[in-house]
Amino acid sequence: MRVLIQRCLNSSVSVDNDIIGKIDSGVVLFVCFTEGDSSSEIDYMIDKIINLRIFDDENGIMNKSLIDVDGSILSISQFTLYADTRKGRRPSYINALNGNEASLLYDEFNNKIMDLNIHVETGKFGADMKVSLVNDGPVTIMLEKENNYEKKCS
Repeated sequence: MRVLIQRCLNSSVSVDNDIIGKIDSGVVLFVCFTEGDSSSEIDYMIDKIINLRIFDDENGIMNKSLIDVDGSILSISQFTLYADTRKGRRPSYINALNGNEASLLYDEFNNKIMDLNIHVETGKFGADMKVSLVNDGPVTIMLEKENNYEKKCS
């Protein structure tokens, strides 16, 4: 599982020129799954995301978490995070999980965060989305949780 996290001042996602998700201060998450990902990877990633100290404290030092600042999340499905660009000019997306399975994991991911009383807005899985954000810092961090399937194939 891979998640690209960007701290933001505000962000929104639209489909067909209609805004379907919008947050103020918090993070934008670009979320991608691969073969073998499960609830285990989701739970690990959620804990990492909500407790990652990437927000400034009163001294301007990144020492506060999303929970500490009562931040929101805009979650966007992003299969291209598993792009393989080692050969040729066209990325291969073979390592991204198929849409049906990825959609179920994406819903589980978002629902588990909401169950923690964190405000979550989402894009539309599989849609052509336009994401707008003001990156704060900028702070952009790639998170990855390798699963047992990936370890066997390495």
